[in-house]
Amino acid sequence: MSDKTESYKIVSDNRQARFRYDVLETYEAGIELKGTEVKSIRAGKVNLRDGYALIRNGQAWLLNVHISPYERTSDYFNHDPRRTRRLLLHKQEIRKLIGKVEQQGLTLVPLKMYLKRGLVKISIALCKGKKIHDKRETVKERQDQREMARAMKRY
Repeated sequence: MSDKTESYKIVSDNRQARFRYDVLETYEAGIELKGTEVKSIRAGKVNLRDGYALIRNGQAWLLNVHISPYERTSDYFNHDPRRTRRLLLHKQEIRKLIGKVEQQGLTLVPLKMYLKRGLVKISIALCKGKKIHDKRETVKERQDQREMARAMKRY
């Protein structure tokens, strides 16, 4: 009998993305990495904050994600921290994303990077940018939720 529960170890989370964007759809993608990048990711040395994804020539690319160089290797064998990495998605997913990104003006943003069955996966989201008043509204909603929770805790 095989166990159906899969273990995830979240390596990096882009909490700023949910504040800056309205998340419409999420996709799971693999990433084409070098050996020293995988070692750095396992050590948790990843920053997704400024990252985004593009679709060029029928392939998805992850840009501006910082994976720190692996400390125990010389610089000669190490990788460029901000290099462009290819995302591994199915062709029908890429076709669907091309239409939405180009026609509707949406953005692809990485939400979190995690290890699934020993492989590095990334969760990317199709997002629409929030305006300043939307961000203020989000902060106000959070404060209201906290106040309600405090009031419920008292009684």
